[in-house]
Amino acid sequence: MSRRRKAEPLATIARKPFAARLWPRSLAFRVIAFSTLWAILTLVVIFTLITTLYRQASERGFDSLLSAHLFNLIGSVGISDNGALTGAPDLGDLRFSEPNSGWYWSVEPASEGVHGEIHSSSMTTSVLSPSVAEVPFNANFQRSYSAEGIKGEELEVFESEFVLDAKNRAARFRVMGNQTELEQEIATFQRRLLTYLSLFGVGMIAINAIAILIGLQPLRRVRNALAMVREGTAQRLDGRFPAEIEPLANETNALIENNKRIVERSRTQVGNLAHSLKTPLAVLLNEGRALGGAKGQLIAEQAASMQKQVDHYLQRARVAAQRDSVVYRTPVTPLVQRMVRVLQKLKPEIKLTLSLPAAEIIFGGEREDLEELLGNLLDNALKWAKGAVAVSVAPVPGVSLFEISIEDDGPGIPEDKAREALKRGRRLDETKPGTGLGLAIVADLVNEYGGVLALERSATGGLKAVVRLRSLQ
Repeated sequence: MSRRRKAEPLATIARKPFAARLWPRSLAFRVIAFSTLWAILTLVVIFTLITTLYRQASERGFDSLLSAHLFNLIGSVGISDNGALTGAPDLGDLRFSEPNSGWYWSVEPASEGVHGEIHSSSMTTSVLSPSVAEVPFNANFQRSYSAEGIKGEELEVFESEFVLDAKNRAARFRVMGNQTELEQEIATFQRRLLTYLSLFGVGMIAINAIAILIGLQPLRRVRNALAMVREGTAQRLDGRFPAEIEPLANETNALIENNKRIVERSRTQVGNLAHSLKTPLAVLLNEGRALGGAKGQLIAEQAASMQKQVDHYLQRARVAAQRDSVVYRTPVTPLVQRMVRVLQKLKPEIKLTLSLPAAEIIFGGEREDLEELLGNLLDNALKWAKGAVAVSVAPVPGVSLFEISIEDDGPGIPEDKAREALKRGRRLDETKPGTGLGLAIVADLVNEYGGVLALERSATGGLKAVVRLRSLQ
């Protein structure tokens, strides 16, 4: 059955906290949103942790490589008797022979008596180094710093001063590695890792959402089962439910059974009251008729009025007892057709036209209530009609309602008197027979079922009564 949730008043919405207005009420949405946020946070932490560890390992490996090249370079260079630097170092890396590759080494004099300079073939021009005052040597006469390369790349430089012979002649050794190349490798790893983690995260969130929706499926079954009970197509929640939900289903079934017992007990009490009042009212009615005269007529009229009043309020009690419990299902079309046929025979001089929808409409209430509602409206229309009464039944588009329209070509009711006509016992024209209860009974029944009754001017100048009631699918 299609349901539309009643809109909340603006004042109620305004009083709600801002977060409550933004946060949807869907349990599935909340669980999925929370798990998604947790998954994203977890993947961010994993990404940060892995990239940090990878960077630290890469930088340690980079520094170890430069340090190994530096010691290899120191071991490959000597000095001649005349103080010239000698040697042809081969550090085992082709990048030192590729011009401007960002990987360089150089050996320069660091004391008197030493001359000449040797460097890698990749080093086409000199690379500046900071002064000792800016970056001092440590206790092992070594230092490391960053410098700008020949092509503008960032270099990591490992430098050491080493004594070459017994005459304390020393040289300055430098090995330079391409720091920009290292950063590019780290960035490439980060991009790949981010891609893989994103794909993994999307898959994990999708699987998690599917698992949550499947896990909440029993709640949808409970909701559908309750809707069937509400519509009257089932008497209880049937089916097997998970262990976590089965107690809820059992308690709901117990509540339904208890509600049925309360309704039946109320109906029994209503029937007993009707039976106990029926005989005394019948006696009063008969005695009034037997007495005759003005007093007898008055007694008979009041007894008849009391009987109608008792019937009406008993009817209202019955409707109220079942309104919020299990809903009854009453097909509208056959009931309207039958009542129109009966009344047409009683008033053959009035032309009755009937318009019905192609699809069947089911009234969410008892057949007797719809009969009394239609009977009073048709009786009122036939009483005042000059020659024609039109009856139409149609669904209201977009909502679970249907509309009954009954209009006549009589004198109608002025707009300022329409509200008076719905008051109990109020008769706008005393020349017509009746008790003045018909439209009031209709209004009460419509109100009990949560419907709407409107009295309008018909196209033929008479009264058009429009009733809107809830329909079932």
